[in-house]
Amino acid sequence: MEFPLFGYIAILLLVGLLSTRLMKVLKLPNVTGYIVTGILMGPFVFGLFFNGFSYEGIKESPIANYVNQIGWVSNVALGFIAFSIGTSFRARTLKAVGGRVVLITVLEAVGASLFVFLALLVAHFIRPDLIGWELVLTLSAIASATAPAATLMVIKQYKARGELVNTLLPVVAMDDAAALILFAILFQIATALATSGDVSIYAMLVKPLLEILISIGFGLVIGFFISWINRFFKSRNNKLVLCIFSVFASLALYQLFKNPSLGGFELSSLLMCMSAGLVLANFAKDSDRTFDLLDRFTSPIYMVFFILSGASLDLTVFGSDLGFIVLIVASVYLVFRVVGKYLGAYAGASLTHAPEKVRRYLGFALIPQAGVAIGLANNASRLFGQNPDTAAAGALILAIILTSTLVYELIGPLVAKTALLKAGEIPEEQ
Repeated sequence: MEFPLFGYIAILLLVGLLSTRLMKVLKLPNVTGYIVTGILMGPFVFGLFFNGFSYEGIKESPIANYVNQIGWVSNVALGFIAFSIGTSFRARTLKAVGGRVVLITVLEAVGASLFVFLALLVAHFIRPDLIGWELVLTLSAIASATAPAATLMVIKQYKARGELVNTLLPVVAMDDAAALILFAILFQIATALATSGDVSIYAMLVKPLLEILISIGFGLVIGFFISWINRFFKSRNNKLVLCIFSVFASLALYQLFKNPSLGGFELSSLLMCMSAGLVLANFAKDSDRTFDLLDRFTSPIYMVFFILSGASLDLTVFGSDLGFIVLIVASVYLVFRVVGKYLGAYAGASLTHAPEKVRRYLGFALIPQAGVAIGLANNASRLFGQNPDTAAAGALILAIILTSTLVYELIGPLVAKTALLKAGEIPEEQ
């Protein structure tokens, strides 16, 4: 008798919820528990019970098929993450933080991408057969992302306050937006190089730029539309429906424009959702209450998203010849991303004449990486998986990011706490 799909989803939610209690005891972020839940309940562990305890044909097993069937939740969750990022870009906030935070954010995001790119470029020339351009460029783009949740958790838990915190908060809010833009550019170039071999100026620069501009344009239109129609509804539940509409409309436009008859554009649903959220936050009245309700609505969606990310981790990669490559590349990624983040943040803080403690410790507080990075890796894995020539690269990217995320989520909060402590921004009673 086949195990029911909805029964599997119910177990995922229950085990994911129970994992938060264990994470609380271990003093680890909930996202770590969700990822571990996904690994244990995924096709490569739990799925063995329904595949004769054999890895042969495991990717076609019932549990693997269930993971694929509910994989669309990951796209929706990533859309909501991007939408939430957009809502943090209010005009009054941007005016308050000034040019300092913008420059620091750009330099720390680009710094992480640049250092990972240079390190993987060396690896590419050593083993081009295993580390292709699609791997180098995609991982370089993902390296720029930071997980604001882990950093904010530390700040709230220890009631930290001061100049470092005042700089850190807007930086982590803007960081993922920079990551989305870098990913949109580098991933398009990686796709052009990996699939068709077309390295023309149009394929590498013009088309990706068009796709970014079109994506932002559609997002702005959606945002202004829901901001206008928002005035006719008073109920927060109805306003919430408009937020959900904007995410699904963005995903629909992404799917629509992939059609060759419309140019075969690979639009960024992330940039569309982010742009829509930005407009709604700045032009809709009483949007704060709606966003509070949206946070509650999306919590279980994010849980499923992280669980599915863990379930998508192909454990057979570690047992194959590629397992060694995953560990090596993940180690390179871990080290050089931290170096790039720290030096980029230090350079930005120095150029803007930030206080000494901001220069010295800001980079360490930007180490955590989770939500957006996993979402981008999932997106890359799915898109690369549609082409047999790039399917292996997609699986490697997801395995590398999930491996590094587990490490970052273990050490990131501790390093952030230490940085705040060294900066003297955690009260003595804490």
